[in-house]
Amino acid sequence: MGDARHRSDGELVERFRSGEREAFATLYQTHFPAVFRFAFYMTGDRLRAGEITQDVFVWLVHHPGEFDAERGDLGAFLTGVARKYVHRLQRTERRWLPLDDAVTSSRGSYGTEFAGTLERDQEAAELRKAIAALPARYREAVVLCDLQEASYEQAAAILGCATGTVRSRLHRARELLARKVTHIKEGLRCL
Repeated sequence: MGDARHRSDGELVERFRSGEREAFATLYQTHFPAVFRFAFYMTGDRLRAGEITQDVFVWLVHHPGEFDAERGDLGAFLTGVARKYVHRLQRTERRWLPLDDAVTSSRGSYGTEFAGTLERDQEAAELRKAIAALPARYREAVVLCDLQEASYEQAAAILGCATGTVRSRLHRARELLARKVTHIKEGLRCL
């Protein structure tokens, strides 16, 4: 199916280049979710992720000839474009999301199911913050391999580095996240 999707994306880009707007709509509907997830995981901010995703597709409207179906998958290509926009945003803002030292837990008398859901949501939010606080090179590896489920080879192609580099960055990122998650859990126990 991957090969059929690869050919299909190439054909859709060619149809769009020749003026068929429906082809672009199909490309957008197909690839929007993955581009948005990548941008969201990299920024930790839905608004910024939406802006980056919009920028990626506006860029594609103006540069459809930049995609070469012979060189790879359109999804990986668009993720690479999103990566450049994320880096541009980070260079412009130099903004890091701080990881809170203390986590407030608000458990009421709503029952154990609600408390469990609240705790899982809180842990997921803290994990997203911890991922967002990683240095970009490690965060990219986690987002691509662990959250987007890209293979090491796909991630290496997107990041423009060797497969071994992706593996080592992913290993280091997981170590850093394990420390941060341990810190979060210790903070929760102190409350």
